[in-house]
Amino acid sequence: MAEITAALVKELRERSGVGMMDCKKALQETDGDITAAIDWLRAKGLSKAAKKADRVAAEGLVAVATREDGKGEIGAAIEFNAETDFVARNDLFQDAAKSFAQLGLEHHTVEAIHGATLENGSTVQDEVTRLIATIGENMQLRRAARLSVDEGVVASYVHNAVSPGVGRIGVLVALEGAGDKAALREVGRKIAMHVAATAPLSLNTDDLDPAAIEKERAVLTERAREEGRPENMIDKIVSGQIAKFQKDVVLSKQPFVMNPDVTVEQLVADTAKELGSSNLKLAGFVRLALGEGVEKVEGPDFAAEVASMTAG
Repeated sequence: MAEITAALVKELRERSGVGMMDCKKALQETDGDITAAIDWLRAKGLSKAAKKADRVAAEGLVAVATREDGKGEIGAAIEFNAETDFVARNDLFQDAAKSFAQLGLEHHTVEAIHGATLENGSTVQDEVTRLIATIGENMQLRRAARLSVDEGVVASYVHNAVSPGVGRIGVLVALEGAGDKAALREVGRKIAMHVAATAPLSLNTDDLDPAAIEKERAVLTERAREEGRPENMIDKIVSGQIAKFQKDVVLSKQPFVMNPDVTVEQLVADTAKELGSSNLKLAGFVRLALGEGVEKVEGPDFAAEVASMTAG
């Protein structure tokens, strides 16, 4: 049998666009013959997956996972995209998203998750390639995020869940400090639901991106001029509006959606008093919304087409 070198596998990968593990398997099955290996990949449907890679994948699922880690906890969220929302109902796709989120508990970046090994022995990247070939749509593990606390909880919430742990919006909230974990997790989940609804830009005022403030300032300044406000008053007016903007988009300063009489910051302080925890703090949050930032291409309305065909 011919020696299957790394260079040979690399060459087949470059020519086929298929994952390394599948390329190696194809070469083993064809005794190192690249032409035959390409035909083998085509027969398995794997080479078709590479041809789908330039198609926009903005649907799919967000998945979350959490686990205890001593006195603390770890949480992970991933976004796994496909081309249509039909795929989100596929059990294979849902199971893959859940397994990728579990790997996110150990691996901190998308790149690290891509290279991680699943229980079946294949890498995540090769598993994605196989799913593309099996389901017939382009797919992409697009984003991953992770939170951890040495003491306390990382609570999670999934909005529009299609099954436990997967849906269209995934949120993680880290509450760091001592206290009954069940009580902390309940409060953390309520804050996570708040985050899903309000989409804050930062945890604290100091964390807010200066570019976001300057963009808002420019918009407000232009609006004030269009409204005919005196030029010498515009800076003062806009500064007041910027202060309100910061309260609107900073999580700790937002009125809590379940009780607008208190801010999220005050909710955490009240929880600390109730639990006798002097060091409880809101340590971080993650919010992944499906398709966020992806430029979607308008295509045919398949549902309408099917309806018209069946009606005829």
